[in-house]
Amino acid sequence: MEIKYFRLIKTIAEEGSIANSAEKLFLTQSALSHQLRELEERLGFKVFLRTRNKWELTEEGIELYKLGNTILESIEKGFQNIEQLRMGSFGTIKLSTECYSFYQGLFAFIQKMALLYPDINVDLILEATHHPIPKILSNDIDIAIVTSKPENENLSSIEIYEDEVFAIIHKENTLNKPEFLEVNDFYDVHLIIHSFPLETVSFYNKFLKPNKITPYKISAIPITEVALEMVEANMGIMCMPKWALKSFKLSEDLIFKRIGKNGLKRTHHLVVRKSDRSKKYINDFISNFKDDFSKV
Repeated sequence: MEIKYFRLIKTIAEEGSIANSAEKLFLTQSALSHQLRELEERLGFKVFLRTRNKWELTEEGIELYKLGNTILESIEKGFQNIEQLRMGSFGTIKLSTECYSFYQGLFAFIQKMALLYPDINVDLILEATHHPIPKILSNDIDIAIVTSKPENENLSSIEIYEDEVFAIIHKENTLNKPEFLEVNDFYDVHLIIHSFPLETVSFYNKFLKPNKITPYKISAIPITEVALEMVEANMGIMCMPKWALKSFKLSEDLIFKRIGKNGLKRTHHLVVRKSDRSKKYINDFISNFKDDFSKV
């Protein structure tokens, strides 16, 4: 039975007439009479009896009226709960990362969030890049994207996805010969990174630094297109995950080379203050981020 019929029964019973009910339901008396007649034909019994210009419920009608009140009250309460939930999903999230390359794909995600959650404003805080954890602790940002889980009792880390860093080289580069690159292969390379300091480059921190390897030449090229042109000219190599280059048109002369026999894997985390985990808009952001980026 459709909700409109419960509203019809409730309104007629409480208003006492079709005329008054028509005004309440914004329908003509003829339309209401038609709906009531259609309902009674479907049910096979009378819902109302008209006596002395007053519409009164039959015994069956009384039961429908009670049932309708319960259903309509439940629906109203449900919508009130939904509205309260939506009111909780309201706020500004200041976001940063430990590396500029992580911003690839973030702009499309933020655009999607703006459509799904117009009351959540996401701001990218570029100046907090490279040192997002201290900025969270000082309340300058709210969420950080990092590859090393911080050990701090005031922070909460949510594992999002794992990726693999590859060496991007020209097909005529001598490093193209081995099946995979070992740490000693990086002694004599011109390594192109996005920015200094080196300690903010995850490839250096996770692979070169533990093995006490420093390439003979390191250049910081903040524009990815320029860095790719340099690699295409066989003037150096880059180390990045494949997903970070999805939006670029790559030359057929470029090769992705695995780093280490088992590959160089990283686990990405979202880091937030524990005190913010109870905020619905923070959790809405996290759940949508996980849904989008777990497919990387």
